[in-house]
Amino acid sequence: MSVLEVEHLSMAFADKQLYEDASFRLNKEDHMGVIGQNGTGKSTLIKLLTQTELPDEGTVKWQNKVTIGYLDQYVKAGAGQTIAEFLHTAFAKLFAMAEKQAKCYADYAQDPRDELLEKAGKIQEELEAADFYAIDTRIAQVMTGLGIDAIGSDKQVSDCSGGQRSKIILAKLLLEQPDVLLLDEPTNYLDTEHIEWLTDYLNDFSGCYMVISHDFDFLEKITNCIIDVAFGKITKYTGSFNSAVKQKEVKKEVQRKAYEKQQQQIEKDEAYIRKNKAGTRSTMAKSRQKRLDKMERITPPSENLQAHFNFPYVELMSSEVLTVKNLSVGYQTPLLEPVTFTMSHGEKVVLKGFNGAGKSTLIKSILGKLPVFDGTAKFVPAVKIAYFDQDLVWDDPNQTPLQTIQNQFPKLEPKTIRQRLARAGLNAANAMKPMKLLSGGEQTKVKLCALELVPSNFLIMDEPTNHLDDETKHALREALQNFSGNVLLVTHEPDFYAGWVDKIFDVAAARLDK
Repeated sequence: MSVLEVEHLSMAFADKQLYEDASFRLNKEDHMGVIGQNGTGKSTLIKLLTQTELPDEGTVKWQNKVTIGYLDQYVKAGAGQTIAEFLHTAFAKLFAMAEKQAKCYADYAQDPRDELLEKAGKIQEELEAADFYAIDTRIAQVMTGLGIDAIGSDKQVSDCSGGQRSKIILAKLLLEQPDVLLLDEPTNYLDTEHIEWLTDYLNDFSGCYMVISHDFDFLEKITNCIIDVAFGKITKYTGSFNSAVKQKEVKKEVQRKAYEKQQQQIEKDEAYIRKNKAGTRSTMAKSRQKRLDKMERITPPSENLQAHFNFPYVELMSSEVLTVKNLSVGYQTPLLEPVTFTMSHGEKVVLKGFNGAGKSTLIKSILGKLPVFDGTAKFVPAVKIAYFDQDLVWDDPNQTPLQTIQNQFPKLEPKTIRQRLARAGLNAANAMKPMKLLSGGEQTKVKLCALELVPSNFLIMDEPTNHLDDETKHALREALQNFSGNVLLVTHEPDFYAGWVDKIFDVAAARLDK
């Protein structure tokens, strides 16, 4: 039975056609993954399904009375609330029922009518059926599962980092238990332990869901069908992610062979027409021309614009490059035990740990962007640092990538900037769109492009893989691996750094318990 029916969907932005006459169904038993390169329209599709945007053509039809929970990558929520208060809003309807029950008892004390007790009793049955009296336990379980307990339930949501807020919003969504979950990159800010918990949760989820993700291992574990958003089409495949990839490759090969066969026939017919259009066989030539005119042309399998990165290196002769000694970092109070470590020339180090453990705080403190409580962090004088900040914040989000890079590097010619953006995997059309209309992955590519224009010998990368498709991750991993200087990397994806880093520092092990 279909929970969602999408028919003849078309959507375009400026000169880019996201989908054209696309149709698919989400069935009650579907655990659906949504895949596609950055900028193909995956997040836009979810917005169309939630009707926060309207399509150019087509219909989106949900089953009557179905409840939908949507995880937006960029939503802002929880202003003026602690984490605990915000998560309790997931049960707002139940708390409202409890208040009605309390009012029934209060009214009964003033006017002892049997119908008031009957009403209170019915509400009691509904509260018990909804497990109302175990709400705090349920909240605690989800907080622990997603690593939110380490942040602290009394912390203001507005004081949390973007990654922490994403986890908190996801927690509220899961606690609400809607019929359908629409999740946009839910693993972006989760470490391995919490991804495993979410995997188990989704596999046990009684409803259906659609999950956008570039984490293919995660998709393989949670899906029984896939939709691929690519080149203006939405194609549904049955089975897991790996099964879908195999089906896609077979389909692509069939299309390639059909295209090549048709092209051979077209060339043969056109040669015949050129040779015979004015001779004794002109009637036959005209017949073949009519056949060509009516022929439905097969499009060749399209190839994605591939990203290539190369971070320019400035020679550095020192053996010891960074020395961190008894560094105590945090905000109102120290977040970690005093940290001590060194990095030698060319060494590549990963900072790992759950979101909120203090990785970004440690990096910003080492860079001098945050004051420290005690200790020192010293680079040798000849160090040239290039820093990738995970936040997608722009001075003017209405400017295009071309304008954004031009403002940072005014001596560069527009042609050169376009070429560099293309090397980063951003096509010409997206280079001329406002930053605010680009996907998270496309914005990340702009930041990486800017980083390539700064010669350095020490790269500091804070969660650079968030939002990136698998092809771009591969290109970035290769560039960092080949970089001759130092790399200090924060990432929640072990597969990204496996096999090429020199050291792994677990920041969570140095965290102070509060």
